[in-house]
Amino acid sequence: MSLSTALNILNSAFVTNAAQSAVISNNVTNASTTGYNREIANVVTNYSGGASVVSVTREANTALLEQVNTSTSQASYQQALSDGLTTLANTVSDSSTATSTSGAQENGNSPSAMLANLQSALETYDASPTNASAGQGVVTAAQDLASSLKTGAAAVYSVQEQADSGMSSAVDTINTLLTQFTSVNATIASETASGADISSAEDTRDNILTQLSQQIGISTVANPDGSTSIYTDSGATLFQGGRASTLTFTPTATYVAGTTGQQVMVDGVAITGSSSPMAIQSGALAGYADLRDEVAPQYGAQLDQIADGLISAFAESDQTGGSAPTAAGLFTAAGATDVPSDSASDASGLASNIEVNPAVDPSQGGSVGLLRDGGINGTAYVSNTTGGASYTGRIEDMINALTTAQPFDNSLAKLATSNSLTDYADSSVSWLQNQNQQATNKLDYETSVVSQAKTALSNATGVNLDTELTNMLSIENSYETTSKLLTTADAMFNALIQAMPS
Repeated sequence: MSLSTALNILNSAFVTNAAQSAVISNNVTNASTTGYNREIANVVTNYSGGASVVSVTREANTALLEQVNTSTSQASYQQALSDGLTTLANTVSDSSTATSTSGAQENGNSPSAMLANLQSALETYDASPTNASAGQGVVTAAQDLASSLKTGAAAVYSVQEQADSGMSSAVDTINTLLTQFTSVNATIASETASGADISSAEDTRDNILTQLSQQIGISTVANPDGSTSIYTDSGATLFQGGRASTLTFTPTATYVAGTTGQQVMVDGVAITGSSSPMAIQSGALAGYADLRDEVAPQYGAQLDQIADGLISAFAESDQTGGSAPTAAGLFTAAGATDVPSDSASDASGLASNIEVNPAVDPSQGGSVGLLRDGGINGTAYVSNTTGGASYTGRIEDMINALTTAQPFDNSLAKLATSNSLTDYADSSVSWLQNQNQQATNKLDYETSVVSQAKTALSNATGVNLDTELTNMLSIENSYETTSKLLTTADAMFNALIQAMPS
């Protein structure tokens, strides 16, 4: 080997060491940077026998990244559901660790507990029918029950409004991320073709995909030119061929009984809602949609059925044998002129409108005695026809009405179609309690999966400082060796020059 060749090799060694040191330094600098993937300098032997860095690649693990994104979507879905169910459960003082199926025992603010209090007040009045204070206790318990139903209904509408707002925010975020993705994806495709270093751009793209997966479940396909296509977990196209789809959604600000929210559309196709041909399954957007359209309305329908059952159970009927229609008794609904049927359409909104009949409320000019005697709706409805002060027949009828099976329309509420009021109310609280517990458990599980997946991805693609420092030490040793060789070569050149004839 000639001295000139040796010097060329030594020069390439210095250049290579510098390039490797720069890559390692960049890794160390970004060790704590979220989404940064470790970079590796690829060294090859060149034609002269020296070494050179021909490219820099990033550590990547597509399978683990997909697992992170999938688990992130599932966790975000459960988070949206859990937040809404927690709000609903708070209206019944629900505890996620409660195990009792009796609302009266576990949930002090629930309709079930208030119903138990009403039954107790009626039994006290039954024992002392001449005691006006006992009658007033029934009215107060009935008012508490009506208030509990209204509070629950208000929570249902609030949850729907918040979920609708969450859907709107998610759609805006998704559209913004798709715009960002379009730019970085084009950069990667262009620079891949030119052979430029795309590591940083790929980190940015992966980070966008992870952010996107929080909002909506996605799947990706790598293209030959280095670009990536994105689809929802249901198959709808979000990005393909350099074009990002635009999600559209019209928010609904206020929810009341019967309000139907709008669905999220992609290229004219709904991706949320039970009738969607391509309904998404995960991500915060899917969680908000299911909460708004399925979970909250189901609990709201249960409350409406309880209100409907109360009005029917305490209704007055013609006591003369005539044809006077059944009329509202202890409970009625604001603006109602008759007793509603148990159909879901007739019961819709009753939990928001139920109230104690003013005719039995002394604070509104009514008379508690009408509870004992009947006749809230006129003489044809009087049960105590003899006017006996100790009459309890009507009170006992109301007590029995609480435990007597009656029909329920559960096309929306999805509980038993025949049950007593007390058992139905208990079932409703138990359903809510169970839904809340399941959502909490699933959220804990999915959050754990996300953590494990991120740890695995970090271990596979992230920066390990010990490894980087070891590599840096190796390069420093190589630099020192190269320096010594350069000193030796320099001495040889000097010796050669001195040996030449003057």
